[in-house]
Amino acid sequence: MAKISLIVNGNPVTANVDPRTLLVQFLRENLRLTGTHVGCDTSQCGACVVHLDGKAVKSCTTLAVMADGHEVTTIEGLAADGAPLHPMQEAFRENHGLQCGFCTPGMIMTAVDLVHRKGHDLSDETIREELEGNLCRCTGYQNIVVSIAAGAKAMANSDRA
Repeated sequence: MAKISLIVNGNPVTANVDPRTLLVQFLRENLRLTGTHVGCDTSQCGACVVHLDGKAVKSCTTLAVMADGHEVTTIEGLAADGAPLHPMQEAFRENHGLQCGFCTPGMIMTAVDLVHRKGHDLSDETIREELEGNLCRCTGYQNIVVSIAAGAKAMANSDRA
C-alpha cells in the first residue's frame, strides 16, 4: 500500500491505496465522488476528466499515487453544495448541452480547462478541435459547442471562473 495526501475539491485527503489504483477509482470508490464517470477505460471518451493542479487530465489513465501532493478538482468541486452552478454548468443547462448526462461532467471539466487555456472568445472550430478527446453518444455536439461558447463568455463576467 502507498500513503497519499492530496487536496480534493478544496479538502485535504489522506489515504492508503494500492499503487495500481487509478485516480478515477480512488475518487469514485474511496471518496464517493461519483460525478467523474468511467466510460471506456482506454482514455478515449473523456467522461473521467478532472483537473489536476488546474489542468484537465483523464483520471482513468492517471494513477492515484500520481496525485500525491497535488490538488484535484472534480465536477462536484466546481460549485459547492447549495451554491449557484459554475457558469459553465449553468451554460450547459441553459443551452441544452446534454441529453443522458453521462459525458457531461467530462465535457464541462474539459470546457473549463479550455477557457483557462484559450480565453473567453472561442470559435466553434476551436471548441470542436479541443473536444476531440471527449465523446458524446447522444447529441450531435451542436448544443455542446453552443454551451461551451456561452459558458466561456459567462466565465469572463464571473468571479467563480
